[in-house]
Amino acid sequence: MKIDSSAYGIHVSRETQERLNRFADLFMKWAPRINLVAPSTLEQVWTRHIIDSLQIRNIVPQPGRWIDIGSGGGFPGIITAISLAEHGDGWIDLVESNNKKCGFLRVALTETGGRGAVHPLRIEEATKKLQAPDFVSARALAELDALFAYVFPWAQNNPSIRFIFHKGRDYQAEIDKARGRWDFDLIKHQSVVEADSVILEIASLSRRV
Repeated sequence: MKIDSSAYGIHVSRETQERLNRFADLFMKWAPRINLVAPSTLEQVWTRHIIDSLQIRNIVPQPGRWIDIGSGGGFPGIITAISLAEHGDGWIDLVESNNKKCGFLRVALTETGGRGAVHPLRIEEATKKLQAPDFVSARALAELDALFAYVFPWAQNNPSIRFIFHKGRDYQAEIDKARGRWDFDLIKHQSVVEADSVILEIASLSRRV
């Protein structure tokens, strides 16, 4: 069932809605074959995955250079690529180590006209090969402390970089744990989909001595 994102306070053009519809159809064809997300969430693909990813538009409305790590089934990376297509500007590099998922992501970019490219790399390799972007996103990948360890090389190369991480109900415990090793500025954005979830906007990341 297709859902109008405006019901969640997220407004997109008709062309972007059509791109999202194409992606949703493609995703539902591929997901059962290569396990793109937990099977129990497939019936909620619009709210649980697409709308959840799309709300990044309200946090970062302007185009820019993105890297999405652990892109998997395309959330939020492909959704960001589709949003950038609406701007006609910006770019997102999708980092994914699973070759089958990389195949899906490439098809999804082609079919939707998203502005991005797929890199079949481990994150540790990506930080060496891809230039530090303006924004880094990740969803359902790792605890905050581990995410910071992954992305810190980019933070060292671009002090103004911002990290946009989706987090579930245990987010506060993750923040508290990360504070033991890292200093960072933090803005918590309440999810429009899940009452106990947030999107963390992080800047000025540095390692504690």
